[in-house]
Amino acid sequence: MAETKLTVNNHGPLRITGDFVIYDAEGQAFGLGGRNTISLCRCGYSENKPFCDGTHRKIGFDAPTKAT
Repeated sequence: MAETKLTVNNHGPLRITGDFVIYDAEGQAFGLGGRNTISLCRCGYSENKPFCDGTHRKIGFDAPTKAT
């Protein structure tokens, strides 16, 4: 099994790569169409929540993140 990696992008989405399943609040799995890399919205303005649609760039989302 491949390692699952979650990357917090500065001023952008959460990027998930690897083997994973994403569920909604009712426990239903999102249809990911076999993709093993997706981006999840952090700015709250995506029209395709929970997935990123690039809106963070348009609104100037400012969220620098660094592991400590």
